[in-house]
Amino acid sequence: MNRTRLAALLITAPLLFTAGVSALGAIFDYPEVLKRPATEILAEFSATEGAVISWFLVLALAAGLLMPIAIGVGRLADNGWMRASVWVGSAAAAVQVVGLLRWAVLVPGFAADAASGDPAVVAAAEESFRTAHRILGNLIGETLGYLLTAGWTLLVLAALGRTMAGRWFTVLGATAAVLVLSGVLSPLDLPLVDTANLVGYVLWSIWLVAFAVLLLRGRPGRSDSRDAEVSATPEQARRA
Repeated sequence: MNRTRLAALLITAPLLFTAGVSALGAIFDYPEVLKRPATEILAEFSATEGAVISWFLVLALAAGLLMPIAIGVGRLADNGWMRASVWVGSAAAAVQVVGLLRWAVLVPGFAADAASGDPAVVAAAEESFRTAHRILGNLIGETLGYLLTAGWTLLVLAALGRTMAGRWFTVLGATAAVLVLSGVLSPLDLPLVDTANLVGYVLWSIWLVAFAVLLLRGRPGRSDSRDAEVSATPEQARRA
């Protein structure tokens, strides 16, 4: 993957994420809808099922792009931090895709059963929805997603150091990572946690776009700097 393609992915992922969240907020009251009882969530889902599924697939695509991004960024430096970041970033993409795809794979069936009129079927559908939401959504997609996304960001910052940009790049990325990580506390219903997590993702999106701009401007990673040193002639080395 060349730098232009990597930069395109770094810009595309946050754009898709923003579009998906905005659209779902407008048609499904997402993520606030998740605080309602299962009966209301499934009824709201059924009312706009096609559009909701489509936009959750957009979010899943945005999350999945973190895997090729992690692989591409992993080629910017050759050290332990960066090698670890490839695995952590790929895992972050995988768990978030799994969590989001429940809306396209499982929830339509739950919603159909919830509208069946049979009390036993309705109760089973609502319980299944709550279980899927708790395991695939809260635990895998969100908690592990927050942890691994923040971890990938911090590992990349540690691996690149100051080779990409000045201190602002590190501060922006680290701040975003910490705020994203705060989302693991969301089940505790602590004040401002959800707001902090949202701000974290906004800053993280900005950091990704800034990363892309730096790549397009040709800022070197450590591997590039090392390659330049190796290719220098003896005369150039003496002058340095």
